Amino acid sequence: MTKTKKGAGSGRTVAKLKEKQAQKREQSTSSPMIQAMVWYKEEDYAKLLSLFDDAELLPPVYQDWLVRAEEKKSEVEAAGDQVIKVFIDPETFPQWCEERKMPLDAEARSQMAIEVAQAHAFTL
Repeated sequence: MTKTKKGAGSGRTVAKLKEKQAQKREQSTSSPMIQAMVWYKEEDYAKLLSLFDDAELLPPVYQDWLVRAEEKKSEVEAAGDQVIKVFIDPETFPQWCEERKMPLDAEARSQMAIEVAQAHAFTL
């Protein structure tokens, strides 16, 4: 029968905990990321829904969409990142999608938001 030292291996556990804490501190002190969020104007919302191939994924009422969007924006900002609102225009978005041979869906909206944010990244 072999005896195990009390606390054997605890030094390694403490070292791992300290390493994880240091990583968390490093992450929290890193510069915030900029996140592009698709945004809609109330006056454009109904028109946009009529254009989108996946309109069923969005609330039918603008105010319901806005509540969800503001909650998500708050979560992102609470995590330390900055949000850029990229407004989707019902007049230009279909042409933008056509030029890229993309359907008028969430993927296209996200891609447009990323491109707009990247184009304006140096003017922030």
